[in-house]
Amino acid sequence: MRSLSGDLLLQRLGEQPDDKLHKRLYNAIRTSILDGSLPPSSRLLASRDLAHELGLSRNTVLTVYEQLLAEGYVFSRQGSGTFVAETVPDSCLSTTSQPISGNGEPRRAELSQRGTTLLQHASASPKQWGAFIPGVPDVNAFPHHIFSKLQARISRRPTSQRLTYSNQGGSPELRHALVDYLRVSRSVRCSPEQILITEGIHQAIDLVTRMLCNPGDDAWIEEPGYWGIRNILRMNDVNICPWAVDEAGMVPPEQPAALPRLIFVTPSHQYPLGSVMSLARRQRLLALARAAGGWIVEDDYDSEFRFSGQPIPALQGLEADAPVIYIGTFSKTLYPALRLGYVVLPKPLVDELKTAHAELYRGGHLIIQAALAQFIQEGHYTAHIRRMRLLYAKRRGFLTALIEQHLGKQALSEFNSNAGLHLVLNLPDDADDVAIAAAANERGVLVRALSRYYMLPNARRGLLMGFACVPEEQMAAAFNVLLECIVAPSP
Repeated sequence: MRSLSGDLLLQRLGEQPDDKLHKRLYNAIRTSILDGSLPPSSRLLASRDLAHELGLSRNTVLTVYEQLLAEGYVFSRQGSGTFVAETVPDSCLSTTSQPISGNGEPRRAELSQRGTTLLQHASASPKQWGAFIPGVPDVNAFPHHIFSKLQARISRRPTSQRLTYSNQGGSPELRHALVDYLRVSRSVRCSPEQILITEGIHQAIDLVTRMLCNPGDDAWIEEPGYWGIRNILRMNDVNICPWAVDEAGMVPPEQPAALPRLIFVTPSHQYPLGSVMSLARRQRLLALARAAGGWIVEDDYDSEFRFSGQPIPALQGLEADAPVIYIGTFSKTLYPALRLGYVVLPKPLVDELKTAHAELYRGGHLIIQAALAQFIQEGHYTAHIRRMRLLYAKRRGFLTALIEQHLGKQALSEFNSNAGLHLVLNLPDDADDVAIAAAANERGVLVRALSRYYMLPNARRGLLMGFACVPEEQMAAAFNVLLECIVAPSP
């Protein structure tokens, strides 16, 4: 069986013009080094092995290796073999120059109008770990040893069904496990057939938006609300209608001029302010969705982490056959890089959206999904959530005490629902929370500006502060840095 590098060189030998064999092999290896196909420090095949794979004499290979060594493309290490050099000769640097257009000018990328708009509103942070990044759990506290054992056990003798594409909405085991978990913990009403496994909330929202909205359709969102939803709606040419949030959740208009196709809400713990949607508001939105023939998209992203009182039941289970598309994720309960979320689809949408998901995204990761199903069924998932709930409550209390000590109780948001993975630090109306957040980020304190979550003018000023991934012993020092930035946000 040939190696990957042997296959590569055999292909490139055939691409060389007719010439002597040693020259064709030299050009094939040299080109592969220059374009990165043979990366720096990678080991070349032994001359005997390469000669056998390519059907050449060993002397031909040795001649080429000696020439490459003399020119500085490779180096040899006694007893270890021949390796690609870290740098190539200066005369070859022109091969990596910027592409040139027909008029001799460097070529410039031309993006679509939607692509340009997306980049103008991009908010994803390049840093995703540290104090006080919002929405990130303590990934180090996850029982990786348990999960890896489950995954290894399944991987030893995987079935063919777990090694190919998924067009049934994800692992059957995980969908069954989720039905039981969601019924008990979130009062969600569903069958395994209604569950679709996705690669997180963004993919779920993109699928729902593409399949249920035409360009120009209205979608209601919370104001303030998650920037990721807005960007997906923009990319799908949906008309975004923001409605203010108060202590009882989204405030819908009494007499809307037009009824929406989709209504996006976070009723159990509004993101980012933290309020809980009242029963009256939930009933009002359900009535509006039914009247419009539209759908409510319920994002229940961190509902498991409520630190006092009873859990808030999901909106989806409030009525039988509610017009609600329920979305959840394991990014907050386990860890974000897992890239697993789920959608509970209303029965009329099941077949169409599952087919669309298979066509657009080609589902996979079935071995990981099967391991997660066992993780849930064996009780590890609920045990982990219980441990994290205690840990996060302790960290939230520590951060709250710091804020009250240094800035007073008025610095804490009035929508404090004692839940979630972040809290909001209030700032004066004339404060520049964007500049403060930028200054803090430069110094390694990863807060987010509250005003960036608003679409309309007159946004509230504040900072989102995540506490889940920050041990108490690191909070005080990071908070002192933040205080300095609040006093003097720019150098």
